Amino acid sequence: MSSSSDEALVFLRELGADRIPHPGGTLLAHLERVHDRLALWGARPTLQLAGLCHASYGTDGFPGALLSLDGREELAEVIGPDAESIVYFYASCDRQASYPSFADTAPTFRDRFTGRTYAPDLHLRRDFAELTVANELDLARRDPHFRAQWGPDLLTLFTRLRPLLLTSAWQDCLDVLGAGRRGA
Repeated sequence: MSSSSDEALVFLRELGADRIPHPGGTLLAHLERVHDRLALWGARPTLQLAGLCHASYGTDGFPGALLSLDGREELAEVIGPDAESIVYFYASCDRQASYPSFADTAPTFRDRFTGRTYAPDLHLRRDFAELTVANELDLARRDPHFRAQWGPDLLTLFTRLRPLLLTSAWQDCLDVLGAGRRGA
């Protein structure tokens, strides 16, 4: 990990991420695995940092927040404003409203914090898709019940997101959720 990642880990520990239970151990362990998965896929360093801190404001699927939205500047000082903006975007996603059209040429994204609806740019959607896949695949790897219950729906979602994903991320989807189908 880089020095920025090291600083982020210290910050996350200060916020208590190492004491919050999460499938596969603690929230901090999950965040580190997401970061490492993104690195393994060759995601850019800014996205890797965002992956390390992606649950800082909570998410639509994990309501516990390490920081309030008033802490955005504080997180940006640790991981940089670009990575923080990815963390905010990820946390702000109203999944039910946003997932159906996310890979479309004219997507509709709903910010669950503000209620604002807009079409995010392609670059941000790619970051979001890769972070989403890294996050959910970590859960699927760690919890066979999660994989059994949500795996088919996740594979359907990730198949729709495929145009936004790195080839290595898509192959990982198939390896974890597609019963080992290669290249499908």
